Amino acid sequence: MADSRVTFLPVRRFGETARRDAWWAQPLVTFAVFFAFVVYVTWALLQGTDYWSGNLLSPLYSPELFGTSPHALLGPPPAWLTGLFPAPLAYSPAMLILIFPLAFRMTCYYYRGAYYKAFWADPPNCAVGEPRKKYLGERYFPLVIQNVHRYALYFALIFIVILSADVWTAMWFAGVDGLSHFGMSVGTLVLALNVVFIACYTFGCHSLRHLVGGVLDAMSRRPLRKVSYDCVTCFNRWHMKWAWISLVWVGFTDLYVRLCAIGVWRDYRLF
Repeated sequence: MADSRVTFLPVRRFGETARRDAWWAQPLVTFAVFFAFVVYVTWALLQGTDYWSGNLLSPLYSPELFGTSPHALLGPPPAWLTGLFPAPLAYSPAMLILIFPLAFRMTCYYYRGAYYKAFWADPPNCAVGEPRKKYLGERYFPLVIQNVHRYALYFALIFIVILSADVWTAMWFAGVDGLSHFGMSVGTLVLALNVVFIACYTFGCHSLRHLVGGVLDAMSRRPLRKVSYDCVTCFNRWHMKWAWISLVWVGFTDLYVRLCAIGVWRDYRLF
């Protein structure tokens, strides 16, 4: 009779591994880029100024519901709103906006695996010992909050439309005759690429893939759903790359608008 005994490997201590490659490089780079993004976005959120330049509006402040810029939809913030938050949070329009796109990005299935390794060492990388012996998963607080991702997806899709409207606004320039004229500048292209990268990242979302076709047993019976599923799957193959490209570019877009607003850069008109 064959021996059916199973031999269990000993539990690895923190950082212990048999890997000979530079397994620490990827989580280190992830930590550096993600930490830099969080620091910059937090700083930009608390400024409340220099987030627009002419027809350009930073994506971190869009849509600007209350504010003093020409892009504000509802005008200056009312007294009751400014009284809800202490300074400097009260005067930053981004306080009302960032929660939705950040909720989608921070709970993303890919980003979870990335920052679990980089920030929590859970584990530091595949086949590398982690600093804890008990695994709770995402069924308990606070990680159970990650389940809002499927609902944050709907807001993320809406924001693609909003940011696209900002690109359209960035295509109209005030002329000496007092009228708006169609054109394009470097800033217009920066905002347009931001929408493209965010759309590619959002359209490759695992939750969207499940929404358009994951619940079907026979995809061939729903040709339109199958085309949608294949399209999302195509974006999903590059989901990791789109995640990082869109993350870096949205930060650069805000920086571009900010530097134009303070006069460091000039937004060159192409036509």
